Amino acid sequence: MAKLQLHFNGSFAFKKEEISRILQAASEENGLNDTLPNLMQKTSLGNAKVGRIKSWTIRAGLIQNHRLTPEGEIVWRRDPNLESSVTEWLMHFYLSFGGQGIQPTPKSPEDWGGWCYFVYSFLPENSKFTSEEFLDSCTAVFEEESKVIADRIKFIFRTYTDSQALASCKFLTQENKKYVTGYARLPNPYLVGYFLALLWQRDFQEEGSVLTESILNQKMGLAAVLGVKATTLQEQLNALEAYGIIEQRRTVPPFQVIRRWDEPLVLLQKSYDSES
Repeated sequence: MAKLQLHFNGSFAFKKEEISRILQAASEENGLNDTLPNLMQKTSLGNAKVGRIKSWTIRAGLIQNHRLTPEGEIVWRRDPNLESSVTEWLMHFYLSFGGQGIQPTPKSPEDWGGWCYFVYSFLPENSKFTSEEFLDSCTAVFEEESKVIADRIKFIFRTYTDSQALASCKFLTQENKKYVTGYARLPNPYLVGYFLALLWQRDFQEEGSVLTESILNQKMGLAAVLGVKATTLQEQLNALEAYGIIEQRRTVPPFQVIRRWDEPLVLLQKSYDSES
């Protein structure tokens, strides 16, 4: 059985305001390569909290090796308070990979832990569910005791539903006692293009074109990370074509997608430009 891999945050929930403090410290001369007392002073976070919020920030793709990642630098420059939906979707994108980043996919999503299992295995098959139903599913997959799993998965739910976290994306919403997917406020085409560019790099490397079907049904791919079905993803591809990010060949099958971007980070920067 797989390991849950959801103990990185201790008892501390995802809060953008606290993550912003970590980013500020990481942007300074020594980054986060400093003593604990100094980091506590810089961030105004307690000694038990500094490392845990740093772990959230690493998993969200914004820091690595005590420094801002290229994405983190863009976020800190363009949206230091993490208020933009672009930033929220960006953090969701990286959180969905369970801290593994853009690497070749595992045999099964659960091999990368509970968060990856939630986004890439459970949600595509369950658009409406209770916390108990997700717990039952996890108990059948992960080796930890049910009580431990129940305590840890609540942080996934809180991250997507708390106003201080990623709630404005509406990737996951609540209706009465159930959680619901499929009604997300999807990101702008440039950010979708950034996601596509990284997933393309992961799975198709330097290929100039791939079959449309390969993107629509990509393992741990764009459809699941956006929380949409293949038909909706095709609409997103049409939007990317309208923005010149890709070209589509759909006259006769097999249909193909041709990449027209150069650098993924340029797409990320343009995603902020389009929101301003």
